Amino acid sequence: MKLFLTSSGITNKTLSDALLQLLGKPFVQSHITFIPTAANAKMGEKSWLVNDMYNIKQLGFPTFDITDIAIAPKEIWLPSFEKADILVFGGGNTTYLLECMEKSGVASVIKDLLKNKVYMGISAGSMAAAKTISISSENILDYEQTGELKSIHGLGLVDFEIRPHLNSDNFPKVRLPLLQKIASETGIPFYAIDDDTAVQVTDTNVSVVSEGEWKKFN
Repeated sequence: MKLFLTSSGITNKTLSDALLQLLGKPFVQSHITFIPTAANAKMGEKSWLVNDMYNIKQLGFPTFDITDIAIAPKEIWLPSFEKADILVFGGGNTTYLLECMEKSGVASVIKDLLKNKVYMGISAGSMAAAKTISISSENILDYEQTGELKSIHGLGLVDFEIRPHLNSDNFPKVRLPLLQKIASETGIPFYAIDDDTAVQVTDTNVSVVSEGEWKKFN
């Protein structure tokens, strides 16, 4: 199983080169399906979503299929997923994304599909890959400093969590001191990654690719 878990997609050459190596063939010979579903539950303007799609499309994929699993029936999304060499699950609301994956049937077949594909996550799409996701508020990235921590079930593709947008101006609470506090309360291993970092997984091998800042907890 191959996964490429990012905070904000492809933001630099180091990440694009690593993704190319993981894919194992040129981008121009590969097919991609982008799943924007997690963004449905986010309010406000979504230029960040457009930017994520644009940056990936610029890599040179000959096809770029966009499939929203919240509305597309299985007879639509499954052929798209089967054709793709890389499945990109975009950012937004992690809880909503997981609910849609369960309702659509994606969650029940994703592991089989990934036997010969790359799973790429962006923010919420990366967080969803974990076995469990520890949260302290409805909006996961708000990181409320009070309130009981709880866990929701993820896809179970990896045994660690991803905490994206480290040090981002758009997420002022995602800073190392608060993440250290969460780490001490949960005991669950997780990677805090900034927008120039990715966690790369090949079967049981985990490595970090970065031009920025990251830290592994627990």
